[in-house]
Amino acid sequence: MNLAAAANETMAHNSNLLVYGAMAVYTLAFLAHMAEWVFGSRSKVGRTAAALTVQAKAPATASAGATAKGGAGTAVLERPKVVTRSVAGSRDVPDGPGAAGGTEKGDLYGRIAISLTVLAWALHVGGVITRALSVQRAPWGNMYEFSTTFAAVAVGLFLLLLALKKNVRWIGLPLVTSVLLDLGLAVSVLYTASDQLVPALHSYWLWIHVSCAIISGAALYLGAVSTGLFLFRDRHEAKLADPTGKQPGAFATSVLERLPSAASLDKFAYRINATVFPLWTFTIIAGAIWAEAAWGRYWGWDPKEVWSFITWVAYAGYLHARATAGWKGRKAAWLGLIAFLCYLFNYYGVNIFVTGLHSYAGV
Repeated sequence: MNLAAAANETMAHNSNLLVYGAMAVYTLAFLAHMAEWVFGSRSKVGRTAAALTVQAKAPATASAGATAKGGAGTAVLERPKVVTRSVAGSRDVPDGPGAAGGTEKGDLYGRIAISLTVLAWALHVGGVITRALSVQRAPWGNMYEFSTTFAAVAVGLFLLLLALKKNVRWIGLPLVTSVLLDLGLAVSVLYTASDQLVPALHSYWLWIHVSCAIISGAALYLGAVSTGLFLFRDRHEAKLADPTGKQPGAFATSVLERLPSAASLDKFAYRINATVFPLWTFTIIAGAIWAEAAWGRYWGWDPKEVWSFITWVAYAGYLHARATAGWKGRKAAWLGLIAFLCYLFNYYGVNIFVTGLHSYAGV
């Protein structure tokens, strides 16, 4: 037993080292992503801005697609496409050239950033796996383990989309930034030493229910990032379409016009949220089944259960708004952001500030 305990303690120590190593490499990736944006070509962005302005003023011209074809990137989550329209009556504008601005130097830094992100993710996943080996169970039994696994899954989904040749490199900077914040909070505030769980958590439903919650949250996070950027990009396009109003500043022009169009960002967020919503529904159902096995009832109005349902209702409202006249676009986007904030409160707020049956998950 002493040898086994010593081995588990060693693996737990190695897990911590791997997580800290991943944080160091993520920091380098963050700097490389910043360099990609900084060294993006202003001239290329300027040409994209010009094309954007022309098409915003005359969206119905037959030559709009051909004009933008030379300077636009590929549409998000679709085969190469220059102009994207999300709903009838929306602006037809080209996607931006990406964070690198279409330049070799910017693209080089972008590729370095992705390579560093892959290396950091490998260390990160290694830390999660060794944590699981040290406790001989699923590595998401408390907030520290959930946070580290959540971040690893979010980065993994991002890298998967890149491997599938999707135009999502623009997500790299906000993703790596949030992962660093998440891991920093995990190791400094939420850290819990390796230990076994209370008897109620010794169930195969721990693998099913919590893993689905992590995957759902990681994907919904990517959708929330796209939704937030959509709100900025959509306002930017509206300003360009109104030459009599106040025009965007140089900084907004440099950053926002390298992103995909508002229609592409909106479509990306919708597809992510719509695809993951059934998995989040299953997460709640699996939790109810587990609750019946552990506590003898399917639903007990525990704070965690209530906020999981509130999150479900918020995303259901978002998806319904997307199909409702008058609620598409910005109104639906705000609903999507509110829904993700409900998810975050369900995790951080309920676990830290509210006492309930899930409190044994610990900090």
